[in-house]
Amino acid sequence: MSFSVPDSLFWTIVLFLAGLGLICVAGDKFVDAAVAIAKRLKIPEIVVGATIVSLGTTLPEILVSTTAAVGRAQSPEISVGNALGSIICNTALIAGIGQLIRPTKEVKRNSVSWRMLFFVGTAVLLFVSVLLTPPIGEGYVGRIGRVIGIVLILGFCVYAFLSIKFKDSDGEAEYDETEKIMPMWGALLMLVVSAAALFVGANLLVENGQLLAKAIGVPDRVIAVTMIALGTSLPELVTTVTSSIKGRGDVGLGNIIGANLFNMLLVVGLPATITGNVAFTAKSLYLDLPLALLAMSALILPMLLRKKGSRVQGGLLLLGYIGYCVYSFIASGA
Repeated sequence: MSFSVPDSLFWTIVLFLAGLGLICVAGDKFVDAAVAIAKRLKIPEIVVGATIVSLGTTLPEILVSTTAAVGRAQSPEISVGNALGSIICNTALIAGIGQLIRPTKEVKRNSVSWRMLFFVGTAVLLFVSVLLTPPIGEGYVGRIGRVIGIVLILGFCVYAFLSIKFKDSDGEAEYDETEKIMPMWGALLMLVVSAAALFVGANLLVENGQLLAKAIGVPDRVIAVTMIALGTSLPELVTTVTSSIKGRGDVGLGNIIGANLFNMLLVVGLPATITGNVAFTAKSLYLDLPLALLAMSALILPMLLRKKGSRVQGGLLLLGYIGYCVYSFIASGA
């Protein structure tokens, strides 16, 4: 009896592990580069985390969703599932782990509150827009068209502008003046290279993770809402954990908030603008979108009230994510 692993499966495992290793190394360097830029520009770390870091770590979601919408016209809901699944994963799993490792000690209310309002406003826009469109086929309850897609992209531009304009309200940028700081050109180069490595690593994980999941009989629907969302969110996971370990919690928290906004503004907005048709299923509209909003509220509102995070909050978020994954698996009939 032979217990050898087929060559195709062996290389799938190797590439999966290679993607994981690439993301771990790149995530560490990405945080270092972002903090160096914040120091050089003398701006609060949360601003860098909510803009530059968030955009870099959201690149995998943007690629997967745009490719799904363009290449699989019969399944445009993959874009929505990836975006909303990533928000739930970012908030409940990744932020939960971050708070368990090192709870946020001081939350800047001015910085977090307006971003939370921006998130809620975008979620409401998506919900109302889908409700106002007629079903486009069996299994769908509505869609996001090209006009709303353009509005979402413009929303991203407004968010980036406001983040820069209101950076002074995000708190003082307190840095040790005697500390040796990486040159700006070096930080920018490291940021670009690390973002590219995160991009490649996440795609290796997603593609080979899907192959492994199918090899053990996991249904496609479960893969879409868990494996793809988790795989494309791994850059946020590594960035948040690395930031927490290094005592740069503002970078990690800002990254989660910014990445969640980008998931709605760009991961949904770009495919909608390109194809003019990003479909929503009933599950996406009535379950995933409300859960994404609930998860963000469970993360942010207690922090705004207490001005800090806690391990209890992190544990509850993590349990919520586990429950969501279990429900998705059971509901799929697997």
